Amino acid sequence: MARDDAPSEQDGDQDGAATPDDKDWTWVLQRRCDECGAEVSTVGRDELGERFFVAAEEWVAILEENPAVEVRPAPGVWSPLEYGAHVRDVYAMTSERLDLLLTADDPVFANWDQDEAAREGRYAEQDPEQVADELEAAAQRLVSEIAEIEPGAWGRTGTRSNGSPFTVETLLQYVLHDVVHHLWDVTGQQDAAASLQLG
Repeated sequence: MARDDAPSEQDGDQDGAATPDDKDWTWVLQRRCDECGAEVSTVGRDELGERFFVAAEEWVAILEENPAVEVRPAPGVWSPLEYGAHVRDVYAMTSERLDLLLTADDPVFANWDQDEAAREGRYAEQDPEQVADELEAAAQRLVSEIAEIEPGAWGRTGTRSNGSPFTVETLLQYVLHDVVHHLWDVTGQQDAAASLQLG
């Protein structure tokens, strides 16, 4: 994983160091991702909250039920636990950025170095059940915030640290792809959150 939510697989050396991914993933706002199958540009405003919620429930299930949650599938590739810790932080960061978009005029988001966050947070050493609880809480907060967005606020704008512009709507679509893409990284299943419904 690289800087500022670019959703590629975590590859690296045998000591676990990840190779930064400097690709610009904003193209997912224009077309379907062939890897994970997500086509987030087609996800409407009224669907975003539910899609984030369903994806979070999938992550909680992985963290609580996967017997190999702490095992890296290959040297330098994140374990499901590490991906889950990252996704938890993505939900939390998105709430912060959403709040900034809704309260400030044309804000610039501070850069988030995800590799540094993983190292400093010791993702691989965290407790899976605690990560699941924290991910669920962060997702519930984000979903609640999405539900409160006023109709006229969806077009409010901001800019990522690399210069990429976002509206409230496109930021949420972009981050949804990140969360879903990482489900594919772990499960190999394309866009599971698109086909699941709230129970």
